[in-house]
Amino acid sequence: MTLKKKKKTKTQKDSGGIAKIVSTAFSNYKKNKEQNKIKAIKLQKLEEKNSILKEKKELKIWEERLNKESNKIKLSEEELRIKEKEIKIKEEKIRIENERLTKKDEELILVTKELREKEKQLKIREEDQNRKDIDLKVREEEQINRELKEQRRKNRELKALKAEEDKKRDLEYVKIKEWEEKFDREQKLKEQEEIRREQRLIQKENEKRAKFENLDNNTNNQVSGLEKFSIDKSKEN
Repeated sequence: MTLKKKKKTKTQKDSGGIAKIVSTAFSNYKKNKEQNKIKAIKLQKLEEKNSILKEKKELKIWEERLNKESNKIKLSEEELRIKEKEIKIKEEKIRIENERLTKKDEELILVTKELREKEKQLKIREEDQNRKDIDLKVREEEQINRELKEQRRKNRELKALKAEEDKKRDLEYVKIKEWEEKFDREQKLKEQEEIRREQRLIQKENEKRAKFENLDNNTNNQVSGLEKFSIDKSKEN
């Protein structure tokens, strides 16, 4: 039993050493593998870094190119925006002009309709006026004919009346002539009578004047005699 245990212990010790060696070797292998792996990773990262730097340089070159192209594109876009803006302004002007023309066309259509309606109404009025003018002309002709008949009748009556008036006027003229002659005779007689009356008055006036003159002369003689008498009396005194 003891031998078996010793053998077993020794076997266990040998097995443990081998395992330890194997474990160490495996650990070293793993370390080496890990280091190689790390180196490979570092190398890969270095290559990647170099590749990244290269790509960055290329990217920078591309960025510069892209910036140049972008600037060109921006300029082109700005020009396009300006042109688009001009086109929009032109389109807006065209739209406004089209709206104005459309509105003008609508107004013209309305005006044309109104004109047609007015022409229609005017035509109806003209036809109505023509009928009224014809009726009026017929009435005027009838009126003129009536007036002509009436005028002829009046002319006949006036002619007859004028003849009657002429006859009366001739009679009146004869009467007036006779009256004037009679009046002239009577006037002459009156004038002659007036002349004779005036002559008698003048004669009477002259006779009165002569009487007064005689009286005046007598009075003057008497006064002169008295004055002379008074003077003589004064002398005597």
